[in-house]
Amino acid sequence: MNSKDEWIEKDLKYVWHPDTQMKQYEGADFKPVLIERGKGIYLYDSDGNRYIDGVSSWWVNTLGHSNPRLNKVLTQQAEKIEHVLLADFTHKPAVELAQRLIELAGEPFSKVFYSDDGSTAVEVAIKMAYQYWYQKGKPEKKHFVSMTESYHGDTLGSVSVGGIDIYKKIFSPLVFETLKVSAPYCYRCPKCCTQGDCALECFSEVEELFEKRHNEIAAMIVEPLVQGAAGMRVYPCEYLTRLRKLCDKYDILLIDDEVAMAFGRTGKYFAFEHAGIKPDIFCVAKGITAGYIPLAATITTDKIYNAFYDEFSSLKTFYHGHSFTGNPVACAIAVENLKIMQEERIVENLTPKINKLKSCLEKFKALEHAGDIRHIGMIGAIELVKNKKTREPYPFTDRTGHRVFKSALKKGAVLRPIGNVIYFMPPLIITEEEIEELTDIAFSAIKEVTEG
Repeated sequence: MNSKDEWIEKDLKYVWHPDTQMKQYEGADFKPVLIERGKGIYLYDSDGNRYIDGVSSWWVNTLGHSNPRLNKVLTQQAEKIEHVLLADFTHKPAVELAQRLIELAGEPFSKVFYSDDGSTAVEVAIKMAYQYWYQKGKPEKKHFVSMTESYHGDTLGSVSVGGIDIYKKIFSPLVFETLKVSAPYCYRCPKCCTQGDCALECFSEVEELFEKRHNEIAAMIVEPLVQGAAGMRVYPCEYLTRLRKLCDKYDILLIDDEVAMAFGRTGKYFAFEHAGIKPDIFCVAKGITAGYIPLAATITTDKIYNAFYDEFSSLKTFYHGHSFTGNPVACAIAVENLKIMQEERIVENLTPKINKLKSCLEKFKALEHAGDIRHIGMIGAIELVKNKKTREPYPFTDRTGHRVFKSALKKGAVLRPIGNVIYFMPPLIITEEEIEELTDIAFSAIKEVTEG
């Protein structure tokens, strides 16, 4: 048997980690953590150390690690059929999952298009919207609108509609041009409004853009209520409500990127429910399989679907597909995941946990460098700043957030930051007591790094 050190040595020799400058491990005392197993909200490393999975292993885990029912379904489905192409073939898990998703989302949704992950779900939505207008006889409607600092994935189409320079700038010659509007970032308001005194002045940019260029705009894509990769920036429901009305007024499609927020993260199955709206197309992934196997879906209406429905010779077919589209094992797990969530009323029973998280976030106001504290549903975030009064951010190269992550890891929690934003997005099964433990660890780690 290889020792832990040998496994880590092999890892650094052969594995290129995502979003990671690999040189940071050269000669450093901190190396990748070798995880052996998981159970419930906890991860266990090769030394037997236990960590609360405070970020749901990159926002995917909802029902905890190694769920017995999901484990059983995974095995049972693999013994029946592990994969079959979804062109000219189908299978029961794909059909049942599609039906459940449509019933959960409600009217006017009617069709599910499967893919592999959040990026590909967004890619499908972009191509679907573009081809829709082309086939409706309006090829001039080809531009997409998105918010500054938005994130929609890492494939080139999803990067195109994204707005974070670190993911996009170097690839600018490869991506297509999009139209940008200021994101409703309340802590650093683009219109210099103060928090608590907001009339959505930033929305005027959308109104002006739509009025001038609606004839050439295919769709606007949004992260609903929370800009995740920008630092869990929470914005008002009214923004989505007004956006839906404006899209209707100017005949522009609304694409809702629910990849991170669906399946309970905001306290409802879908974030758009908070605003009382329905998008034209929306994307789900991550929590759809409770973190077991990659799977995504782009969900839409008959209005969109019917623009593609024609004789074969019309060439209106949506020529898009992935080798693992609608994988039976992934779909079977997703079906069981939804069964568990509905039978155990996971989302409906979140209210006490949401309130507990909100109350636990109050203590962070006392920290000298906690600039902004954000919360929605089962998500909490603390934006760390160098100067609380001026809101001066810590320099990017200081890696303050990463130092908090390392401190929290020693104390028993995984809190991988977004820059200098420390956030919580734990599995939905976490208890109120465990929420308190998780936030206490974060408080201690932040205080140690920024004030110690």
